[in-house]
Amino acid sequence: MVTPESVQSGIAAGLACEHLEVIGDGQHFQALIVSPAFAGKSRVQRHQLVYAALGDRMREEIHALSMQTLTPDEWRKTTDG
Repeated sequence: MVTPESVQSGIAAGLACEHLEVIGDGQHFQALIVSPAFAGKSRVQRHQLVYAALGDRMREEIHALSMQTLTPDEWRKTTDG
């Protein structure tokens, strides 16, 4: 069974993250991903970066992944306010 920790490890292995949290029940996951790689990217492009980091696991193992993708500056604004 896929665990939140294994999803988190997969994302971290393929994408430099300043902050990363994943929760889930083995099929459905929610992730907060903060990466400088997201700067200047649309939401779709950010999600594509995460999908690329997870590779085949997205198609084969992970049923659903809800993502909040933020740059470090965007994340600081949400945590400061």
